[in-house]
Amino acid sequence: MNYKIVSDSSANIYEYEKAWHVNVPLKIINGDKEFVDQPGMNLMEMIETLKTTKLRSSTSCPNMQDYLDAFEGADIVYVVTITSNLSGSYASAMQAKQEYEQIHAGSRVHVFDSFSAGGELKLIVDKIYECAQAGQSFDEVVANVSEYQKTSHTLFSLESLNNLARNGRVNSAVAAAAGVLGIRVVGKATEGTLQQLYKCRGEKKALDTIWKEMKFRGYCGGKVCIAECLNPEAAKSLADRIRAEFPDSAIEIMPCTGLCTFYAETGGLIIGYEGGTNK
Repeated sequence: MNYKIVSDSSANIYEYEKAWHVNVPLKIINGDKEFVDQPGMNLMEMIETLKTTKLRSSTSCPNMQDYLDAFEGADIVYVVTITSNLSGSYASAMQAKQEYEQIHAGSRVHVFDSFSAGGELKLIVDKIYECAQAGQSFDEVVANVSEYQKTSHTLFSLESLNNLARNGRVNSAVAAAAGVLGIRVVGKATEGTLQQLYKCRGEKKALDTIWKEMKFRGYCGGKVCIAECLNPEAAKSLADRIRAEFPDSAIEIMPCTGLCTFYAETGGLIIGYEGGTNK
């Protein structure tokens, strides 16, 4: 039976060359402008639009038909979505799962709620691929990836929270404090929501804090995926800190695509990493 991996665009990967993969885009909306998070979208136009307008910004999740189209042709489908606490993408995928399994007798679909966004989803996709390529059954893949999710984590460093405030994700007063006098917010994804942990003065302090927090949560040389929004220097600096203590660490740095750019904003980092079970 052939399998396919489907991820919505919060995974920050349009293409996954190792396996049969489909990206299902979310949309970023500002006034009458709509940006579809897929290859070819004008990322810089979206950034400039969001910077220069005071209109309310929002995101739109894929609908059931979007997922049904993505599933087509596969007997087994593994789906990874942005946290269900920030988007209806998971709910749409679950509706599509029920419909697809009814239409295609014998097909199997499992939807993983990432409880996150960005690099952590890439780690989950990698784990699905590793398990499937090892010849594991559908049920074994689901069980092993679900167990893996207990040890995957997300941290972020943001110098602006404007988009999150306009989208109703954070308090406007908290957003106003970010970026003032070089303040950066360091936080984590916990139970599918964003939690502020620290306010750091300057990028160096923020990176030091992230690295300390990673080790506190059990990082000891596993995989790391750093999504950076127009800030490759900070991503490299964090990678250097990690490799200084764990030279054999597998670290991937990738630019933010549309949805992750919306959340991270210019200068932001979203870090997915393997650690302990301490969420």
